[in-house]
Amino acid sequence: MQKESNKGSNLALIATMGALHEGHVSLIKRGQKECSQVIVSIYVNPTQFENSNDLINYPKSIDDDIDILNSLNIDFLFIPNKELMYPNGLVSKVFDLNGIDEKLEGAMRPGHFQGVATVVDRLFELTQPDKAYFGLKDFQQVQIIKKLSLIKGGTPEIIACKIIREDSGLAMSSRNSRLNVKELKAAASIFKALKFAEKEVKVFPTPPAALIREMKSIINSTGHIKVEEITFAFSDNLDVINDPDFPLDHYNKKVHCFISAYAGDVRLIDNHFIC
Repeated sequence: MQKESNKGSNLALIATMGALHEGHVSLIKRGQKECSQVIVSIYVNPTQFENSNDLINYPKSIDDDIDILNSLNIDFLFIPNKELMYPNGLVSKVFDLNGIDEKLEGAMRPGHFQGVATVVDRLFELTQPDKAYFGLKDFQQVQIIKKLSLIKGGTPEIIACKIIREDSGLAMSSRNSRLNVKELKAAASIFKALKFAEKEVKVFPTPPAALIREMKSIINSTGHIKVEEITFAFSDNLDVINDPDFPLDHYNKKVHCFISAYAGDVRLIDNHFIC
């Protein structure tokens, strides 16, 4: 008797903005492993950019992307235009996201996550996937999309996938292609700082203020990367930990650290579980 596949007839969606890298490839391969068909979308979504220069400069490599997708033998490639994605004009919908969209990145980038939710909601409508795969480099975004799925009745199932990193520890990102050699090397200090915090908390009851001071020094001392923000927050609800002196391991709750930094005008983000 032939063994039945556990894939069923499921469709996996991997939603991207192009400039594909190994992080995207890992999502595609997992989708192929767990579902019978995979659709990859490429659309640079204007409503999630509060900075027009960031939108203009976002890396684009459609020919290379298609070559990568052909080599992976995906089933469908979806490259919608603005008119299909926003038939009523470039305006974000307003979703009740339990305030998750106003914390951390959302506080620094007003409207960003409503733009993300709007485009992902539209992609779900157009492609009707059973599962959708997103990388945890954008930890807060994954929580937003999980909430969006719940609003839609739990479909599609949202699969959160681990961060894929360069050998240096730098989280893979399409924006990394805009870094020069010195910036690329220096950007590894972001993950170095995150690992420092994780290790320090295991050894000492270190308060956030001291950790942030040392982490900023690790990153800023490279001379090529400048910290924008370092924040500790509870992993489950993303509530920011504001007490600078109370040791993180004394909360008896899981804690994440979130970093945003600049290499020139290129904004980089990363996060890591601390304790």
